[in-house]
Amino acid sequence: MTRSHTEALIFNYYQAFNQGDMNAFLALLSDDVIHDINQGERETGREAFARFMARMNHHYRETLKDIVILSSPDGERAAAEFVVHGEYLASDEGLPAAYGQGYVLPAGAFFDIQNGKIARVSNYYNLDDWIRQVTAAALADGVV
Repeated sequence: MTRSHTEALIFNYYQAFNQGDMNAFLALLSDDVIHDINQGERETGREAFARFMARMNHHYRETLKDIVILSSPDGERAAAEFVVHGEYLASDEGLPAAYGQGYVLPAGAFFDIQNGKIARVSNYYNLDDWIRQVTAAALADGVV
């Protein structure tokens, strides 16, 4: 896999995410993909990733903007930095209550690429910043 192929793969991954095309999104993952969840456990497998995404899509509506993709010369590893523009749709367990609050959050991800597929995704963002944003939005709207 070349650097340009890897960067196109990651671009397509985020394009499918932004379009809400979960079939195309998940098709870019290896069957045994490793998913390192921010502030959470490691999950393995495309089916586990699909369940995670179904839960996320129930609780959040997000679009990623200002995406920058970097990769190693051999195309085996990559990173992306982006800004999440989201809406908190339904309360998620252990987090503040949802009232449709908006948020804008810098984030990033690291990838391993094998056989033309994404074999590992490790996502990172500042959860405390997100909690501050959704709490402040709820207070400003007078819903708490």
